[in-house]
Amino acid sequence: MTREYTPEGLDNALASGQAPDGEGAAPASPQLPALGVVGWLRWAWRQLTSMRVALLLLMLLAVAAVPGTVFPQQSQQPEQVATYLTDHPDLGPLLQRLGFFDVYASIWFSAIYLLLFVSLVGCILPRSRTHLRAVRGRPPRAPRRFDRFPAKASLEVPGTPEQVARRAADAVRGSRWLPRFRVDVRDEGRGVWSVAAERGYLRETGNLVFHLALVGLLVAVATGQLLHYRGQAIVVEGRAFANTQTDYDTFEAGAGFSASSLVPFALGLDSFESEFDPVTLQSRDFTAHITLTEPGQDPVASQIKVNQPIETGGAKIYLQGNGYAPQVTVRDADGNVTFAGAVPFIPQDTVYTSQGVIKVPDVTSGPQIGLQGVLLPTAEQVSDQIWRSVDPQPTAPLLALAVWTGDLGLDDGIPQNVYQLDQSGLTQALDADGRPVTLYLAPGETVDLPDGLGTLTFDALPRFAALDLRHDPSLTWVLVFALLAFAGLATSLFVPRRRIWLRLRPAEVAAGDSAEDHQDEGPGSRRTVVTAAALARGDDVGLQAELDRAMDRVRAAESGAGTGGTGR
Repeated sequence: MTREYTPEGLDNALASGQAPDGEGAAPASPQLPALGVVGWLRWAWRQLTSMRVALLLLMLLAVAAVPGTVFPQQSQQPEQVATYLTDHPDLGPLLQRLGFFDVYASIWFSAIYLLLFVSLVGCILPRSRTHLRAVRGRPPRAPRRFDRFPAKASLEVPGTPEQVARRAADAVRGSRWLPRFRVDVRDEGRGVWSVAAERGYLRETGNLVFHLALVGLLVAVATGQLLHYRGQAIVVEGRAFANTQTDYDTFEAGAGFSASSLVPFALGLDSFESEFDPVTLQSRDFTAHITLTEPGQDPVASQIKVNQPIETGGAKIYLQGNGYAPQVTVRDADGNVTFAGAVPFIPQDTVYTSQGVIKVPDVTSGPQIGLQGVLLPTAEQVSDQIWRSVDPQPTAPLLALAVWTGDLGLDDGIPQNVYQLDQSGLTQALDADGRPVTLYLAPGETVDLPDGLGTLTFDALPRFAALDLRHDPSLTWVLVFALLAFAGLATSLFVPRRRIWLRLRPAEVAAGDSAEDHQDEGPGSRRTVVTAAALARGDDVGLQAELDRAMDRVRAAESGAGTGGTGR
């Protein structure tokens, strides 16, 4: 039953909070329906596939990659990771659990990577469907009024509106093989025709190509990280290198790498040539003469130069560096050979002043021996016990070494740099006056080690070549997708999106008459008024000029038609 109220009773009911129909309480506030699981999932998907979130994830990926450049990575510098863990016993294990020493294979980096991939795909698919419908559809109809458009024009030409509309459509469209506009001609009735033209679909196409290229880059980089491998090896003259994982000095590979994928080729360094400027001593050319033996083939002589790698076994081999490797022999006090071989010394300057370490752990008796010093290819004495190198070529080589004894630390299980000597467990040999002992040797010389440790012989001075082998199946695809991304971005930035509309009506109708009043006149006496307007997406300073060019083409087409007939 509906309660009736007088005006005074209605006011009192509203003032007291009662409902007009009734039963006491004021109406409750509206309740929004619960989203539910499906609603929340749909909301999360829309957020993830928005361009705003995609840009945020791209920025977050760049930030997440920063720790990979700050902290040593296990796959590239395992000895530095071990040193960091030793030097930072509290922070190091925490960073290791969080994946900071293997950033690019960590769960959190992979999660950002996958979310960015999904976000880009989710952005591209609906936009591609919308763009495909727009490309296959007709340009939008001409608006009813042109007076509010930023670019306008008008002219009057001979011919009927239909004739002029069809010739204008051909003129605006442009070349048959390279059309400027997509054009649609419509009959609006009462003798009025319109032409709708649109260009700039390549702008959205370029945008989609750019995003597709980003997806391709993500896939290519991920594939490269999984399947790539890279190794460095130092090969001394007269020796060979086999393409096995154990023969590399350093080796890193992706999670999907298998050692069985290495092609078992062999590379021998026959000789190494270097050329230097005689005045400035700057390097001119380096050439490593090698013999390459691939599976099932005869050995082939080849050479590697700087920036001129060779390709074999699906990988490229670069000449990364070179230097000298003094060949020495260490004997103990009983005359037993405890060490024999060539030890690479790393150049430090343009005259190849080189530093190196000789470690002798396998002694028959007594402490282990460590020899640390420099190699001077062309030695010149500056003062008492001070020497320097004056030329990178080995015209007067000299080897100067300090002697250390004790525990080299090779049995502790911690990786060591072969070019550095851990002096924490060693004692430097001193002479009778308490000064450090320094051994000076020229090729072919033998000196006694201090404290009766034995002898050291400088046998020869061969050269070495540092080779860098790289295999990454994604490099070609990365280049292709990078070029596509650049082309798509340039297209989306520089191709304008413009629309032009022409409305064609008889001049008599435009003046206020009807078309029927002039239907008995000949077609040559009829004239058509063409009004036009143009619109662009965003600010476009060239919009009016584009419309003027279109009207000029219409005028030129009508001029040509006026001399050749009435047209279509």
